[in-house]
Amino acid sequence: MKTAENWKDYEVISTASGEKKERWKDIILVRPDPQVIWKGEINLKDVHARYDRSSTGGGSWKYFKKFPEEWQVGWKDLKFLVKPMGFKHTGLFPEQAVNWQMMMDLIKKSGREIKVLNLFAYTGAATVACAKAGASVVHVDAAKNMVERAKQNAALSGLSSAPIRYIVDDCTKFVEREIRRGNKYDAIIMDPPSYGRGTSGEVWRLEDNIFEFVKLCTKVLSDKPLFVLINSYTTGLGATAMENVLRLAIGNKNGKYDSYEVGLKTNEGIVLPCGNSAIYFGE
Repeated sequence: MKTAENWKDYEVISTASGEKKERWKDIILVRPDPQVIWKGEINLKDVHARYDRSSTGGGSWKYFKKFPEEWQVGWKDLKFLVKPMGFKHTGLFPEQAVNWQMMMDLIKKSGREIKVLNLFAYTGAATVACAKAGASVVHVDAAKNMVERAKQNAALSGLSSAPIRYIVDDCTKFVEREIRRGNKYDAIIMDPPSYGRGTSGEVWRLEDNIFEFVKLCTKVLSDKPLFVLINSYTTGLGATAMENVLRLAIGNKNGKYDSYEVGLKTNEGIVLPCGNSAIYFGE
């Protein structure tokens, strides 16, 4: 387990009965969390909003206090916009600070120009981290509004003029075109959903599609790859399984592999599991 450190604008205050209570700078939110299987009560006295699940699927935010529609949080010298969005999200996964730091260190220590491909890139936290470390980044996500938010996050961190190319597209189709174009990348990040549908009705299931997708992505790896990182939030699909996908898809390239849970320390003195990561380190 690797836990995210150096957060001043975020903390997990408490957890109980399928929910977590979090501080996002000055705003307190309560959101569902499938890993919180222990019983108890969440104190709602100081809470600004809570996401309530519906018995028929989905859910909605219930507001208790007035607060800005969106606001900034910072991690080290990076800044991000957050807001209550659909399906309990805020636009940021704080536990991923573990990987932001690792990627920044790898890029800085490489001593060379690094070209990064960020797939299923969401609101661009990894894009911002890599660009801040000096890499050029191609940021790909199928949701236009999320790509626009990524541009805002880059601007907040002083990266408006950084070499970031924003692409609204299906990730598989984009990679297939990059293969045909002969474009190569030194690092690949992917944060695929557990389940999704493409614009033409294609169904994505992580367990069914991730291996072939990673194999496809190896065709755009440069001759001197720095890293390939997969993040998974699919319950029941462990870090070792993701590492095995990388090992089998990448094949005989020299390098090292690692896999681990990522988590967040809570004020209760426990660590909340938040997903799994697997990484290939090139030479």
